[in-house]
Amino acid sequence: MAVELGGDDGDGFGPPPMSAINVTPLVDVMLVLLIVFMVAAPLMTAGVQVNLPKSTSKPLDAKKKNVTVSIDKDGKVFIEKDEIDTGQLAAVLNNRTGVEKDTPIIVKADKAISYGRVLEIVGIIGNSGAGKLSLLHEQIPAAAK
Repeated sequence: MAVELGGDDGDGFGPPPMSAINVTPLVDVMLVLLIVFMVAAPLMTAGVQVNLPKSTSKPLDAKKKNVTVSIDKDGKVFIEKDEIDTGQLAAVLNNRTGVEKDTPIIVKADKAISYGRVLEIVGIIGNSGAGKLSLLHEQIPAAAK
């Protein structure tokens, strides 16, 4: 901390202005922001929480913008966190993807739901004109294979 102690320098105006910057408050604010973002980052996951089945396929490209369609254990359909009626799914997907028909659509289905319900939703998504469709799953660790 830069503090100058002393008296008048003889010109009658008091001590000259201090030219050093006090960085202690800046460091304090940055540390608080770091902690806030570290706590908030895990809470920013998209979609509804579902129990995913396990598979050994390669992970998705996380760099591309995508739309997440979730199917919970009761068969309810969600786009991101908004519950959607099955009859309106295609229209809502077209609104979300806009002109970009190659926007990846990721389907997260709870492992307790029937295969027929998942295929019904995948069929609706396919008929909506979606170019890329992926089914999300949990990655099996290499040691468990």
